[in-house]
Amino acid sequence: MTAPSSPSALDRRTFMGSLAGFGLAGTAFADALWTRAQQAGKITPAMIEDAGEIAGLEFDPDEREMMVDGLNRNLRAYSRLRSIPVPNSVGPAVFFDPLLPGRELPTEDREIRYTRPTGITRPADLDALAFAPLTDLAELIRTRRVSSIELTTMYLDRLKRHGPRLECTVTLTEDLAMRQARRADADLARGLYRGPLHGIPWGAKDLLAEDEYPTTWGAAPYREQVVTEDATVTRRLEDAGAVLIAKLTLGALAMGDVWFGGKTRNPWNLEQGSSGSSAGPAAATVAGLVGFSIGSETLGSIVSPSTRCGASGLRPTFGRVSRSGAMALSWSMDKLGPICRHVEDCALVLDAIHGADGRDPTARTVPFNWDAGRPLDELRLGYFKAGFESPLPDIQNAERRRRFEEAREFDLAALKQMRDLGVDLIPVEPPTNDEVPVDALRIILSAEAAAAFDDLTRSGRDAELVRQDRGAWPNAFRTARMIPAVEYLQANRVRTMVMGLMEARLEGIDAFITPSFGGNILLLTNLTGHPTVVVPSGFRPNGTPVSISFIGKLYGDAEALTMARAFQAATDYAGRRPPGF
Repeated sequence: MTAPSSPSALDRRTFMGSLAGFGLAGTAFADALWTRAQQAGKITPAMIEDAGEIAGLEFDPDEREMMVDGLNRNLRAYSRLRSIPVPNSVGPAVFFDPLLPGRELPTEDREIRYTRPTGITRPADLDALAFAPLTDLAELIRTRRVSSIELTTMYLDRLKRHGPRLECTVTLTEDLAMRQARRADADLARGLYRGPLHGIPWGAKDLLAEDEYPTTWGAAPYREQVVTEDATVTRRLEDAGAVLIAKLTLGALAMGDVWFGGKTRNPWNLEQGSSGSSAGPAAATVAGLVGFSIGSETLGSIVSPSTRCGASGLRPTFGRVSRSGAMALSWSMDKLGPICRHVEDCALVLDAIHGADGRDPTARTVPFNWDAGRPLDELRLGYFKAGFESPLPDIQNAERRRRFEEAREFDLAALKQMRDLGVDLIPVEPPTNDEVPVDALRIILSAEAAAAFDDLTRSGRDAELVRQDRGAWPNAFRTARMIPAVEYLQANRVRTMVMGLMEARLEGIDAFITPSFGGNILLLTNLTGHPTVVVPSGFRPNGTPVSISFIGKLYGDAEALTMARAFQAATDYAGRRPPGF
């Protein structure tokens, strides 16, 4: 595509995209500008005046006149840039680091110490193992009481029986799974045991590449897409001996639970979606269709479906796990992590997948020292004071207020449970919106997501996505094009300030308990990169689960897991099985 000399030589879509800096693409106002641009043959001072109002800026007549040449030059540059195909896998030449300059990382690397259960026997019906902790499954495999082929066959059968009801499976990887299971059994027969994931079947959120099968990203425009390399996480789990049995659903392009084939269901209530975007991994894991799964989070996509479905999920520290071979949504916020039935399961999976790989420039190798026997009194633990104690919002709707009050009761019960364990919890006060506009930093995700799917927007194929409402990606991508580059960078500068505040507020704290959605904690910690462990903390009268979360310091994933595991061991919520599965 050659650069046109004026807007009149552009097609309509390219011209609309050129208005991105002022946020006009896709608006009725942009239609008027298009008409005027055709008439004038170029961007004019009058257009700049109108566009400035949309961006919240004001320029005087002389300033607008001086801007004309530069904006028309930019318009031609946009056209040239858009002639270059840029795959989703290509990131920007800037990288986010959750660590502020000069901070030291832990260097002591110890061997993982995990639970080795005794007295585990083979059940008469292998289906009884569907909900077993990974530590139990690992011991049965290691001692050869159950083979990987048997376990894989059992989980594949459950996926075929129950998967359609949950609408949680995009692709069964049966041929690959049986090859990997046979290899796991053969390795064990010759004395090669790869560790606690050896021979364990797992499911991948379908934004992780596996080169033998489509990687659909849950979206119709990509339903036939085959990525010709394996994701680093996929490869590392294979090296650990795990068996990939399914590509599981995600809300299209990692939003919600609606994908091109339907809406993924909550195993506890099939009338309810499983939330998103790691919809399939959470639903399949809790329903006992896989041993564990891998999800991803940018802004709640592990925490939210784990809450809805009653899973134990880990969103690792940003940079712990390589995202190479995974769909990019936000290069500075995307994180991959395990969704399991039990907290220690998450630790076993993280141990297998963490570390730099030379492919994701944000990934680094930092020791992960999981010790299942570590006592709580070795840690300094806190609680999010405002999250538990702030007055409930003034809600006029009686039903909504009841739900808020119900959630507060569960949260306070979880806090009491931690105190009953003898923990002296220190109050923690993360930065609030009153101190710094954390909510305004959402534009970082919006701008990066729109860039990641720029071609989808400009090609018009965004019309193929199932959801087309105001909150769906097609409109969100178009709307994000109005974010000026200057404001995106300013938001990231404020983000650095927030990181400093967060570091200061958590000084001396290893981990803290918080309502999963208390205050701005979910957005805040996704921006700062702190790890979060989410676990079930009870069940509502209607039988659906609720959750509580544990947040660690940067690269303090093990400490957050230790705190969460202590809570989980004192309750029976993780052991419950959804009816009908």
